[in-house]
Amino acid sequence: MGIVVRPILSEDFNTRGQVDLIDYQTNEANGYKYIMVYQDHLTKFCVLRPLTSKRAAEVAYQIMDIFLLFGAPAILQSDNGAEFTALVINELKLIWPDLKLVHGKPRYPQSQGSVERANGDIKEML
Repeated sequence: MGIVVRPILSEDFNTRGQVDLIDYQTNEANGYKYIMVYQDHLTKFCVLRPLTSKRAAEVAYQIMDIFLLFGAPAILQSDNGAEFTALVINELKLIWPDLKLVHGKPRYPQSQGSVERANGDIKEML
């Protein structure tokens, strides 16, 4: 029997944000090897940030910068990559105590479906 996937519903802008990384090491430019994709779940609005590494501190800095632009979402969803599960990411909760961190199912990218689709579109455009 397969896994039943329930759609995630968002009622307003910035209720749920999804974040993921695109590995762009094969097309490295000026030392940037990754693209961080932050997507508002309701509107599908994306913010892209170049990264030189997948270090949690660099990822957290870019997430914090986005939160300073739009405010922190109620829920931040990511996959289970070390860059998203590290202590430094959890420290974002010290600044935004109401932020709920949610991780998708391990080895099941469909749980991050919306941002994964955006990743594919971004790769195609680049």
